[in-house]
Amino acid sequence: MDYKQHNPVPLPKYGQHHTIRSTMDTVFDWEYSLKEKKLLQLYEKGKAQTWNATQLDWTTDVDVERIAHESQVDVFMNTYMAPPKTLTREEAVKLRVNMNAFMLSQFLHGEQGALVASAKIVQTVPWEEAKFYAANQVADEARHVEVYHRYLTEKLGVSYEVHPSLGTLLEDIVTDSRWDVTYLGMQIMVEGLALAAFGMMRMIMSNEPLIQDITARIMADESRHVAFGVLSLQKAYAGGFTAQEMKEREDFIIESAYLLRDRLLMHQVFERIGWDPKIWVKWMQESKFNQAFRQMMFSKIVPNLKRLGLLTPRVREAFATLDILRFENDKDSVEQPEVAPPEELVSLLMNFLAGNTDVQQSAPA
Repeated sequence: MDYKQHNPVPLPKYGQHHTIRSTMDTVFDWEYSLKEKKLLQLYEKGKAQTWNATQLDWTTDVDVERIAHESQVDVFMNTYMAPPKTLTREEAVKLRVNMNAFMLSQFLHGEQGALVASAKIVQTVPWEEAKFYAANQVADEARHVEVYHRYLTEKLGVSYEVHPSLGTLLEDIVTDSRWDVTYLGMQIMVEGLALAAFGMMRMIMSNEPLIQDITARIMADESRHVAFGVLSLQKAYAGGFTAQEMKEREDFIIESAYLLRDRLLMHQVFERIGWDPKIWVKWMQESKFNQAFRQMMFSKIVPNLKRLGLLTPRVREAFATLDILRFENDKDSVEQPEVAPPEELVSLLMNFLAGNTDVQQSAPA
């Protein structure tokens, strides 16, 4: 834990600490029945696969600007992403470095949210085996905060404050008194999106070995966390909902999806580098490649919600607007905990690496 912060993480407008008041019931399980064998298997797997930040090679020289230069990032962006103006190599490098730093910073802030939420789950979930796993997850999340913070401040040297929409969602998750909504918000929505984003980060920074190692380790942890959420909520939701209870959860899912989407528009990046946010955020909204990027972030959320019986007509209508219903028949996190990179994006990147840049805007549809 002894490392130098070359560039401390910027603070949000409200300062160093943000205190929120949350009320919840703390549940003791005096039966200790331990009947949920799949949860216990995840718990054992989590214990067996625990790793330490000291196992990472922190002596690695991280030079993301050099990597972006060598990968011809300007050619890729101008060919596939159709920016508002043709980017020079230097402009494309600056944009790529800051976009990566923004994504990694939101990973950091999301992990702190997961740390707090999983601690809350230990108190509130009614089954002992779920408490066991949530306690194991608390340690995982602390480790994730540690490594992302060190990478951003010691190695990358560029970082961002929490995005307002992510901050709002984390606050909603932690302050809600219903334990299942904490699960739903963190394990299904936030960590489900993070799983897909981690896979994208591995592809975008494929030539940087330290972030590859960090991301692979964290993805293995997070895939278990999302599966844990699905299994726990599947049991909790087996009895069904009243109409009012279902509407409340639909409202939460829909609001969460829009907040997560807005986080991906990266207006803070354009403000930081001095480019007109109105022009460049509009590009993020309308570019086919960027639209496909945002849609792919929901590739685990949609099938997981379907497994839980929460892909209702109201949720489907909202997801149709976001154009993410095409993932509903994909495997969920119980069937396939690991996340594979989207085939369309792999194909696009392989074409680029092979020198086939003939097709403009040939992003995933």
